[in-house]
Amino acid sequence: MKKELQEAREEYTMAHLGLQNAAEHPLDQFKEWFTAYRKVAQRDYNAMVLSTASPGNRPSSRVVLLKGIDKGGFEFFTNYTSAKGRQIDQNPYVALNFYWPELERQVRIEGCAERISAQESEAYFNSRPAGSRIGAIASPQSEVIDREELEKQVEALAQLEESELKRPENWGGYRVMPNLFEFWQGRESRLHDRIQYLPKGEKWIKQRLAP
Repeated sequence: MKKELQEAREEYTMAHLGLQNAAEHPLDQFKEWFTAYRKVAQRDYNAMVLSTASPGNRPSSRVVLLKGIDKGGFEFFTNYTSAKGRQIDQNPYVALNFYWPELERQVRIEGCAERISAQESEAYFNSRPAGSRIGAIASPQSEVIDREELEKQVEALAQLEESELKRPENWGGYRVMPNLFEFWQGRESRLHDRIQYLPKGEKWIKQRLAP
């Protein structure tokens, strides 16, 4: 397997990204690329890797779904008492990663996560299908469980009227407010384009990084 992995490689030839043709604001650049990927993605076009760190600086990553770009930040929803929720509450610095192989692109984002308002979380929770609401209510996310007990809880909740499926107080949204963007476009011979955006006052500055 080692030899197979070492020999696995792709040549990236689809596009390029320069300082001149990159948008002045990173959110505009992200939305342009995100829209392009949505047209070609087979499924889960809004999937992103969320990385958090414990107070002891031990990192962990998982895939979550982007559910909004609002007020300059990237939104997702989860159980506040889950492993990631506890880590964010103790250390709000996080990283996001979007990988779009169909377009030979990747976007890295670093920033701080903050809880969105209860009203915003309520509105999104109530827009979800009943099954998703039941799952959020029943699951003590990240805790050790007995599957049969979880399914019994789900079955009991399924007997309720939809209007009775209320958002738990420990479930809601976070908004990641970026302080760094990096847009990666694959190029031939591993000479990839990497354009980094850093905030400077109310503007962003663009820089080219070595591949």
